[in-house]
Amino acid sequence: MTVSDALPDPRTHAYDPEGGWAQETLRGLLPDRDWTWVTARPARTGNARLSLKARPDALAPQVTEALPGEALEVLREEGGWARVRTLGDGYLGWARVEGVLSGGAPSGEGLTVGALRAHAYAGPKVSQPLVAELCLGARLTRGPGEVVVESGRRWVSVTLPDGTGAWVGEGVLSPTQAEDVADLALRLIDTPYVWGGRSAWGLDCSGLTGLAYGWAGRPLPRDADMQQAFLTPVDTPQRGDLAFFPGHVGLMLDGRRMVHANATHMRVTVETLGEGDYGARLADSLTGFGRWTR
Repeated sequence: MTVSDALPDPRTHAYDPEGGWAQETLRGLLPDRDWTWVTARPARTGNARLSLKARPDALAPQVTEALPGEALEVLREEGGWARVRTLGDGYLGWARVEGVLSGGAPSGEGLTVGALRAHAYAGPKVSQPLVAELCLGARLTRGPGEVVVESGRRWVSVTLPDGTGAWVGEGVLSPTQAEDVADLALRLIDTPYVWGGRSAWGLDCSGLTGLAYGWAGRPLPRDADMQQAFLTPVDTPQRGDLAFFPGHVGLMLDGRRMVHANATHMRVTVETLGEGDYGARLADSLTGFGRWTR
């Protein structure tokens, strides 16, 4: 294989020219040198959302986050940090090793949280202590025993990613309906803006579009520029198309209105392109629209 003049995208390809190591799968794609080749090992996120950083430094920017129980792979560990990849979208970052569990998904019936936000409890009662903060897409395993009915509420025994037993309301596991990606995005109105966020506890712009499309069974790459390259360009937008700007993306509700996670309002809001000061600035910086045609 001929080595390309352009290096692979470091957001999705694991290599470190300064450290001299690279993932085994990149043989032939990197310039010739004495690389130390590393092989990924399976892992998963623990009970909490896992912050992935740009560098192995607590003060480094968050580049993305992994959801509870999400499948990962670990490339390297150093100084209490692990270089990990989220398998769902292939994105890389540095995470604290204590938030990373070795091995793949635990045995047993897998469950996926279908509520935007939820909690796991120590027992089948709302007055019991909270033991985990959950979100749409978090992965659990069904625990032992039958459903417990308490004051008309139905509780399901679950096992959290680290093996801890817990209980969730049965409705937490009911799937969110997302045939229309715009409908799910609108349910996230007023969710706080968080750089690198991927859940209803906090989102960035491409985190919102990725969440809405992913839950509808149409996985997108992680970042706005990747999403623009992935989708088919269109001139006239329709509901569900994505609108792109330098370093930003939103989801169209119709030909002019757009829902997006933005740092101007620090939350998920709806804007009309060309209307008002912010809408006018967005319209002026628009770089195109993209549509899922796969």
